[in-house]
Amino acid sequence: MTSPANDHLLLRPSGATDSALTSVLVFERRNYTAVKRKGRRSSAESTKMAEGHKHHNDSSQMRDLMSFDNNSGNDKPKGERANKPKDGREEKHDHGRENNSKEMAEGHKHPNYHSQVGDLMSFGNNSENDKPKHGSEDNSKGSSRQAGCSSSSTSFSPGPSSTGAVGRKRKESPSSHCQLKDLKRLPQCTSKLGELCFSKTHTVLIDVDVFKCGAGLLPKDGRDVWASNFVKMPNSLSSFILTGFKQSKQVLRWNVISKQLEGLAKKSSVSVNDVEEAIIKYNPKYKGQWSFDALSKFVKCVPKGENYFSQLFPKIAALALSLPDQVKTAIPLLQRGHTAAITLSQVQISCLLANAFFCTFPHRNTEGPRAEYGNYPSINFNSLFGNWSERKKEKLRAIMHYFKVVTNEETKPTGLVTFERRFKETDPSHWRHCKEKMPKLHVTSRGTIEREGTGMLQVDFANKWIGGGVLGSGLLQEEILFLINPELILSRLFTERLDDNECLIITGAQQFSRYTGFGDSFEWAGPHDDILERDEWQRLKRQILAIDALNFRSRREQYNMRAVIRELNKAYCGFKAHWNEPDIATGKWGCGAFNGDPQLKAVIQLMAAAKGKRGLAYFTFGDETLEQALQQMHHLLVTEDTTVEKLFGLLEQYCAVQQASGSQVDLFKFIWDNLKSSTSHL
Repeated sequence: MTSPANDHLLLRPSGATDSALTSVLVFERRNYTAVKRKGRRSSAESTKMAEGHKHHNDSSQMRDLMSFDNNSGNDKPKGERANKPKDGREEKHDHGRENNSKEMAEGHKHPNYHSQVGDLMSFGNNSENDKPKHGSEDNSKGSSRQAGCSSSSTSFSPGPSSTGAVGRKRKESPSSHCQLKDLKRLPQCTSKLGELCFSKTHTVLIDVDVFKCGAGLLPKDGRDVWASNFVKMPNSLSSFILTGFKQSKQVLRWNVISKQLEGLAKKSSVSVNDVEEAIIKYNPKYKGQWSFDALSKFVKCVPKGENYFSQLFPKIAALALSLPDQVKTAIPLLQRGHTAAITLSQVQISCLLANAFFCTFPHRNTEGPRAEYGNYPSINFNSLFGNWSERKKEKLRAIMHYFKVVTNEETKPTGLVTFERRFKETDPSHWRHCKEKMPKLHVTSRGTIEREGTGMLQVDFANKWIGGGVLGSGLLQEEILFLINPELILSRLFTERLDDNECLIITGAQQFSRYTGFGDSFEWAGPHDDILERDEWQRLKRQILAIDALNFRSRREQYNMRAVIRELNKAYCGFKAHWNEPDIATGKWGCGAFNGDPQLKAVIQLMAAAKGKRGLAYFTFGDETLEQALQQMHHLLVTEDTTVEKLFGLLEQYCAVQQASGSQVDLFKFIWDNLKSSTSHL
C-alpha cells in the first residue's frame, strides 16, 4: 500500500506516469491543431469542432482528462446539483466533498479529503456564558445547558491536499451519506400497537373499556394513594395545611385551594396580585419568600393587543379546579431502576399543569438531598414567576399560549400521551464484542431536530432532572423543546432523576408554539398548528427521547473509558429498537456547557445507533466544519467495514493517548490514521 507520505499519488490514475500524461495532452493538442488547419471543412463545421474542443488549453485540458478534488463549488461534476428540500433552501450534501473513493489507486476506500494533514483546529465548543454557575437556579439540577448548539466548530483534516491534484475522470462512486428522505419515520414504519390496557408496568389514567368502544376519553375510576411511590395530589384526603393563629389549626388542603381558585374562576378579570394572594393562602410558609415579579412585569409589558391574561387567569383556575373529576386514580412515580409507563389524556395533562401553574402540589417546594422529593425536578411554577428577565418573558408567552388553547372548548386537544421510563441492564463487554457495522447517516448543518426530524425519534439533550431549567432561566435545547411542547413539563411531576442506564421516551406530545433564536435570543414566534396523524392509541405520532449526557467540569475528564462506556450505555438505552421503530434525529448531544467533545459524542452516537439497529439524522446546528468532517469520517468507517468492536478498541487506544498527551489529540484524525495504517499492512 502507498505510504501516507505519498498520498498525493493516489489521485493519479492507476498506472499513469508524467510522460504518459504529457503524451496524452500533446496528442490531443496536435489533433485539435490538425483539425483547425484543414481547409476542406465548412466554417460552420469548423466552429462546431472548435466549440467541442475549446476546453483543451494548458490548464483546462487536464481538467477534462483528469478527475480532481470536488470540494470547490465550481468544480462539481456534470449533472451534480445541490439537494433542495421543499422549503426551497439549498441543503448541502456530500456530493462534491467526496470524489471517486472506490476508484483510487491501490484499492484505498477512503474519501478524497480536501484538507492538509495536521491542519487542525481547537474545539472551543462551549461558551463560557452558558456554563451553569454553582448555586444558581440553572445549575446541574436547574438547567440543561449542555445542549451543544454553540457556534464554534471542530475540524477534521486527515487527508492529502487537493490543491493542484489531478486524476483521470471516472464515474462517481456512491456515497455512504444517505438522504434525509431515506430514513425511517412515523407513521410509515410502525407496527400495530395492540389494545391499550392497564398493567403492573403501564398505568392508564383513562377508562380503557370506554376507549375501546370508541365512546371517548373518560377518567379511570380509582382511589387516592398517599404513599412514597405515588404522586401526592393536592386534592388528597391526607393532605393538610396549618392555618389560624400561629398555624395551630389543621385544615384539609384542598378545601383551602378550591376556595381560592373558585374565587378566581368566578371573576371576569383577575390581576397578578389576585393570583399571588390565592397561591400564598395555601402556601403560607412562603409568604415573603416567593416573588411574582416576572409574572407581574410580563403582564404589564405585553402590548394591549396581545394582553388577554387577566381573562385567561380565571379559566386556568377553573381548569385546575376540575382535578377531582379529571384524575380519579393514583399516579405512580416513575422511579429509578424500573421500566414503567404512564398514559393519560391531554385534558388530564392540562388539568395537572393548571395545578402546577397555581402551585398546588404538596411536598414539592423544598429541594435538597434530604427533601422528600429531592430526587425529583420541581413542578410548581413559583420559580418561573420570580426574578424577571427577558428570557422569562418569552417563556411565559409560550406557556400562556398553551393555556389559551387548552381552556378553549373549540381548540382543546383530545388525544393521549405516554411517558415511558426505560431501564436497561448493561455489560461493558457487549461493546467489546459487538459485530454491528455503521448505521445509515444523514448529516446537515441546516434545519432543526423538531422540524426536519419530524416523525423520527427526536433526541432531547436532557438534564438528569428532566426538563432542566424550563421553570427557571435555562433556555437551551431541552428547555426550548419543553416550551414549544408544554405537555412535556408534566414529566417533572413523576419522573425521578435519570440514572446512567435510563432514559425517558414521551409519545404523543403536541407542539403548540413556534420559536426563533436560542438562549438570550430566544423568542416566542406564535402559534403552531400540529397536523400530525394519531396512532391507534390516539397519540400524535411524535416521539421524544430524553437522554442526559455527563457534565464535565474539565474537558479532559471525558477521555477515559469509564465515561465513554457510560455515554454508550445511555445512548443505547434510548436508541435500541424494540420493533419497527423510526430512525433517530439527534445532534451535538452534551457539547455545550457540559463540555462534550463533538467528535467523540458523534462517534458514541454512531456506535449506539449501530447496536440499536437504527439510522441517524445528525444536525450540527450551523457547524459546517463538523458536518463535513463527520460525513467524511462516516464514509471511511463504512467503506472500511468498521465494526462497533473495532471502534471501541480505537476509543480505548485514543483515551490512553489523550491521558498521556498534554495537548488535544484530534479523534477523527486518530481514527483515520489507525484505520489507514491497519489497511496498509494487509
